[in-house]
Amino acid sequence: MNYEPGTIGNDGRHALPDDHTRPSRRGLWIGLAIAGVVLAALLSFWIFGKKSDAATAGDKAPAKQVPTVTVAVPGRQLVDRTISATGSIAAKVDMPIGVAGEGGRVTAVLVQPGQWVRAGQVLATIDRSVQVETQASQAAQIAVAQSDARLAQAELDRAKQLVDRGFISKADVDRRTATRDAALARVKVAQAQLEEIRARNGRLLVRAPAAGRVLTRNVEPGQIVGAGSGVLFRLAADGALELRATLSDADMAQVRVGIPVTVTPVGNSRSFTGHVWQVAPVIDPQTRQGIVRIALPFDEGLRPGGFAAATLTSGASQSPLLPQSAVQSDAKGNFVYIVNAKHEVVRQPIKVGQVSDAGVAITEGLSGNEQVVVSAGAFLNPGQKVIPVRQPRNAG
Repeated sequence: MNYEPGTIGNDGRHALPDDHTRPSRRGLWIGLAIAGVVLAALLSFWIFGKKSDAATAGDKAPAKQVPTVTVAVPGRQLVDRTISATGSIAAKVDMPIGVAGEGGRVTAVLVQPGQWVRAGQVLATIDRSVQVETQASQAAQIAVAQSDARLAQAELDRAKQLVDRGFISKADVDRRTATRDAALARVKVAQAQLEEIRARNGRLLVRAPAAGRVLTRNVEPGQIVGAGSGVLFRLAADGALELRATLSDADMAQVRVGIPVTVTPVGNSRSFTGHVWQVAPVIDPQTRQGIVRIALPFDEGLRPGGFAAATLTSGASQSPLLPQSAVQSDAKGNFVYIVNAKHEVVRQPIKVGQVSDAGVAITEGLSGNEQVVVSAGAFLNPGQKVIPVRQPRNAG
């Protein structure tokens, strides 16, 4: 029979627990004691470690709270006022050439685009075989009229000799005089008609109205042309070119005839120097823009119809010049940060003028003697303490 611990046996005495249960309880208590010691050590390390980190952070806080910033005193510099514009290149005097006469079949085209021609040079000829015969016929009519006039003059001379002798009357002399005058008039009419025919025939030759460079050719031999055929050739008078630049009405107010302009055609690394020779007297009411015509010398690198950018220099002024990194903007407008005598950051509103590769010209808001934060301004706040480091004026 089995007995449970703490029960009464056959001999009447209480049965004791097994001996192996006592060491197990001692081991449990020992493990709990060791765990408590380890937990206390970890807790102490955590608490004292936090205090040490806080102390270390406290020692370093002042250095982080007072950042070092680069500042510059811009002074005032002579800044050119420039205006940027775009437009297309064209002939300064573009001369369209068509048929001046009655036209006909083109027999020859004598020039090609790009060729230079002189004033009056024949560009194309039109068949005039019929007109030549008409001219010859009219020349014959002149000869007939001249013969009639000579006959009338001879009869008048004889009549004048006979009137003194009484063989004919004074009235006969007057009739012969009138006949002679009519014959002379017919000669003049015939001559005038011949000149008209010659002029008409001459207009069958398509000529250059002025010296220049042929830009386009829109006619070929065998083509039938007339007054309604449109433009056969386009000529740039003297080869002179221009850029027709488009400007806003605000920029138009600053442009004057004669100011220098630098023109750079699209796709060309070269720049060409010209000058404004005409400013449009009106502004387009729809686009609020006007046209400025910039004279350019002839060059093979300039092609009419091409697109180009222009930079117009409209004067100069003394202004502070800052790098673009120093200028910031928000809903209130453009501004910079300056550092005052207390090494505090101060927001300063400004007005921006000319923007170029050299920097940003400031038209209002700065005298040029301030310490302006040139970079990292986006990470600063007004009133913040900083350590300014002066940048040389000619740096960056």
